[in-house]
Amino acid sequence: MEFATFADRAGTIDAEPADLEIVAHVRELLAEAGDEIEIVARFAQGRVFPAWDSTTLDVGPSACYEAIARAAGTNVGAADVEDRLADVGEIGDVAASYEFGGQQGLGAFTGGDGAGDDGGSGDLTVREVADTLAELAAAEGPGSQDRKVDLLFGLFNRCSSEEARYLARIVLSEMRIGVGEGTVRDAIAEAFDVPTDRVERALQVSNDYGRVARIARDEGVAGLDAMDLEVGRPVQAMLAQAGTVTEALEEWETAAVEWKYDGARIQLHHDPRTEGETRVFSRNMEAVTEALPEVVEFAAAQLEVPAILDGEVVAIDEDGSPLPFQEVLKRFRRKHDVAKAREDVSVRPVFFDCLHADGTDLLEAPLTARHDRLRSVLAGSDAGPGDDEDIDGLSLLRRTDDPDEIESIDADALEAGHEGIMLKNPDSAYSPGRRGKHWRKRKPDVETLDCVVTGAEWGEGRRATFLGTFELSVRDGDDSEERRSSGSAVEPQNLETVGKVATGITDEKLAELTALLEPHIAAEEGQDVELEPAVVFEVGYEEIQSSPTYSSGYALRFPRFTGVRSDKDPGDADSLERLERLQQR
Repeated sequence: MEFATFADRAGTIDAEPADLEIVAHVRELLAEAGDEIEIVARFAQGRVFPAWDSTTLDVGPSACYEAIARAAGTNVGAADVEDRLADVGEIGDVAASYEFGGQQGLGAFTGGDGAGDDGGSGDLTVREVADTLAELAAAEGPGSQDRKVDLLFGLFNRCSSEEARYLARIVLSEMRIGVGEGTVRDAIAEAFDVPTDRVERALQVSNDYGRVARIARDEGVAGLDAMDLEVGRPVQAMLAQAGTVTEALEEWETAAVEWKYDGARIQLHHDPRTEGETRVFSRNMEAVTEALPEVVEFAAAQLEVPAILDGEVVAIDEDGSPLPFQEVLKRFRRKHDVAKAREDVSVRPVFFDCLHADGTDLLEAPLTARHDRLRSVLAGSDAGPGDDEDIDGLSLLRRTDDPDEIESIDADALEAGHEGIMLKNPDSAYSPGRRGKHWRKRKPDVETLDCVVTGAEWGEGRRATFLGTFELSVRDGDDSEERRSSGSAVEPQNLETVGKVATGITDEKLAELTALLEPHIAAEEGQDVELEPAVVFEVGYEEIQSSPTYSSGYALRFPRFTGVRSDKDPGDADSLERLERLQQR
């Protein structure tokens, strides 16, 4: 497929306001994609690589601006592109505003077949774009950033205005044409006449929309049903929502109860038959294997069969007692000096679910059956009758219908230094990526909220260079299945303010937060700063009060900063509905 054809279809989708019509357009796009169907399915979502693949282009906005400027002509510089972006507001429109194709010579070569033709030769294909971006992602070492700019320049130099619009958006992960995961799922089902639930299952086990689209087209239902989990390829984590013991027992009669750890979610993939086949992924499916050697060592010592386990890593002190979540973050994404970081902060894994063991997928098995399999996997050759507390890395699961027993388990968890308890439906399947009612997190009486940071103020005096007094917002309550399955981002107009927080933050932490938030500044007026919804704070409070001051109608009394939830996106922040429930309670 020519990239011009893809760009033309993307423009049609971009201009379509109706969701059903968008699905129809994507269906037609997939039907005519030919051999490039896997690439097209990803590009439509603004992805270059499969959802499970943590490979990134590692191209910042400045490199993209430089490539656009070079392709636009000798009288255009990166600063000009940035200035135009400030006026226009969207990188695709900026790229489309230039005439490309006039630059020739060595710099116009992208390295792919046919990419060395004189600028403006046209006929750029979807596969050429994908191959060049893959080459760009693989560039590393001295001179790699210059190489990335050269490759991008070569692509832009062959683009028409419309092609440039969508190339720039793909490169900077800003596609935003209304095509989410649910859209592609439904389009696959319609395009190739296969049931939506079979597509959904195939997506859950593969996490690869392009591959599912190809198999649905070429092999139909039989091919989709034959797709299984694969050790080494992560799937989305099943998620929990807040809930009470009363609600859980009313719905399930019996609840499975386990401790809620103040750690970071991980997914462990291990195959003892293959040397080096241990991989660890974060909740967002980022590869974090190198940062967590303790987990790799644990897998080598404990696991005798191929397995995919769901759990958390918890920071611990010298006595093995848990440390706050912020200590985990010091290790979680560490890429350099891991040995030194390990000396400073130790972590240990705790696993609470088993998705695959020794060739058998367990997603459809009941929770209690999956936990039994988890126990046997962790116990290895020592499996048999005994105390689960003696099994290293196993999160204890207790099934009960007694509220008093649940309260006792909760008290034990808090006394041990953990957050509280999780309540789970004993008969529930594992649903990747779903935040349903089958898993519920119950926190201690001193609640915290996960709020999106939507504004801030520049400080004064010695804090004049720091952002502080952060404005907090919650989602407007739209936690529909449609929004979650579509993968739609939370827009600013769908957030409601609940207060501001300025306490509990040291100068050192303010410096870190400023560095984290500055790239997301949308507008400034005096000391006031408007922020794009991108960062989530965990905030404690003493009380929720009715208040006309904030758009939510509520205000947090004595809010205090607890930490940054870097493992959460704005779409995972707490909702106004939950805020109202907490206030009523």
